[in-house]
Amino acid sequence: MIKEIGRTALVLYGSETGTAHDVAEEVGRIVERLHFATQILSLDATEPAALTQHAIVIIAISTTGQGDLPNNARHFWKRLLRRKLPPSYLEGANVTSFGLGDSSYPKFNWAARKLHKRLIQLGARELYPCGEADEQHAEGLDATFLPWSIKLREQLLELFPLESGIHPIPDDVLLEPRWTLALVEPVNTNGHISTANGGSSEAIRNGSSNLKGNSSPDELLDVLLVENRRTTSSNHWQDVRHLVLESQHQASYAPGDTITIYPMNAEGDVEHLLSLMDWTGVADEPINFVPAARTRATDMVPPLPIANIRPRSHLTLRKLLMKHLDITAIPRRSFFAFVAHFASNPMQKERLLEFTNPEYVDELYDYTTRPRRSILEVIQEFDSIKIPWQWATSVLPELRGRQFSIASGGQLKKGESNITRFELSVAIVKYKTVIKKIREGVCTRYLARIPTGSHMQVTLQKGGLSITKAEARLPVVMIGPGTGVAPMRSLIWERLEWAEELHNGQNKTDHGSTNTTVNIGESVLFFGCRNREKDFLYEDEWEGLEKKMNLKVFTAFSRDQKRKVYVQDRIREQSDLVFRLLHECGGVVYICGSSGKMPQAVREALIEVFQGGTRMEREDAEAYLIQMEKEGRYKQETW
Repeated sequence: MIKEIGRTALVLYGSETGTAHDVAEEVGRIVERLHFATQILSLDATEPAALTQHAIVIIAISTTGQGDLPNNARHFWKRLLRRKLPPSYLEGANVTSFGLGDSSYPKFNWAARKLHKRLIQLGARELYPCGEADEQHAEGLDATFLPWSIKLREQLLELFPLESGIHPIPDDVLLEPRWTLALVEPVNTNGHISTANGGSSEAIRNGSSNLKGNSSPDELLDVLLVENRRTTSSNHWQDVRHLVLESQHQASYAPGDTITIYPMNAEGDVEHLLSLMDWTGVADEPINFVPAARTRATDMVPPLPIANIRPRSHLTLRKLLMKHLDITAIPRRSFFAFVAHFASNPMQKERLLEFTNPEYVDELYDYTTRPRRSILEVIQEFDSIKIPWQWATSVLPELRGRQFSIASGGQLKKGESNITRFELSVAIVKYKTVIKKIREGVCTRYLARIPTGSHMQVTLQKGGLSITKAEARLPVVMIGPGTGVAPMRSLIWERLEWAEELHNGQNKTDHGSTNTTVNIGESVLFFGCRNREKDFLYEDEWEGLEKKMNLKVFTAFSRDQKRKVYVQDRIREQSDLVFRLLHECGGVVYICGSSGKMPQAVREALIEVFQGGTRMEREDAEAYLIQMEKEGRYKQETW
């Protein structure tokens, strides 16, 4: 039986890169149109007990690392795992979830599955069957989200019928945004800053203090860019940079951890958008966020639409567009639904609305994702769109930071005077689309042009490989083609330092020892790229490291001979060594790099290695690999 607590909806998300957050926002709009009073929060901004205080709870969550929950969902998960919680703890909660995963990972959509299972264990009721999206799907997220959300809407109307005379809010009716922008007017006689649409900074401060809101971003680190060097040859199609960042702040990190860099849009793109939207006249005026009228009178002001901006920040529209709003992102279906309201040309309006129709999902994919068409280009093509500047943060998505695996470890983590040092290996995204247009990644374009000596703000996050010093004595097999070698390089330098520490500790009791790596497990790296002469990353380091520690490096240069050779081929060639390290010695395997075909090809090679080493059946070899995953000896981090 459905528990009635008013017509309220709690939409939660756990998101690493922002996609699950976008899904939560879209779900929130669906339930709002069904007249649910809706809150949208990160999981960590919510106490588990709050799930029983709403008529429905819908969760959008991605999976990271080795089946882990995103950073902004882990505290919520820990609270759910408390042993003292009774089986009836969430009795009365009506929940469903939508998981976002990548089937190239062994633990596909693991976070959504284990979270849902735990909620049911604690007494929650499944409101509607859970949905799952696969990043590898040819038609993208909407291929599974659209049919799932349509049926969810039908189920909600069946379980929560509207009163007689009340109908769902039609799609052609524009929902009031939770926040709008307003010009900041002079300080009034009470010392409060007023805004041009009737809100005030006092209202924002009071409202924000009564809401836990979205979890705050990780602590920002000020860093100095001291090196920005191309590591691939000038005649190679791919520009890969070696970046070195230094910070006066003492920060510790481990192999597999990541740095998030917050890019800026190109000044020319921002100027173009300001001109297209007729926003130039207000671009440099001071502005502020103002909550919607429906929430101004309540104690529950929603979180701001941009995570790393605080209500009292000194903002202008130009600053928002330069640093905080993504104008070159591929637009989602919801974007077309928004901007159709602001198109004055009837034919353009009709075309924009067609892209929101689930029946035209293939057409939307061909127009946006396939050619990688940007929001700015859509606005340019549909030139009758004039978005009110007050709605900028409601229509344009947030410009989120991009994560990069740290490539430094061991002695490379410290600069002069004990400065914290971060080294990155970054592939600059630049390519031609099917419509022959040049595309550039917003972050890597920013990094390709930023000069050394520039100051930046970054955040440091724990990675999903969970590498610890306790693994020092275990042998490791590392597979890292392309920039996937970055975390492997970090691990190799870290293991060299661990070896020296173990050696120094042993010397206190054994003065006759001379081998500095006698106590460290064997290390094997399989690295792959196209050509030895063009993109052999860190070539100058490997020979020296092999002399310093128990390291073997095997390379696969796919285009240096007629027959293409990849890392999985080298694994098969070294099957005796790989079998000994992983099966006989209980070693750990790490796979990093592209999330396309490589992880599955490597997995297949490892299965063949186990089949050959023990003459076991394929089924048994697969079972052994699954057992390695359970034991934490098979770890994958791909992107």
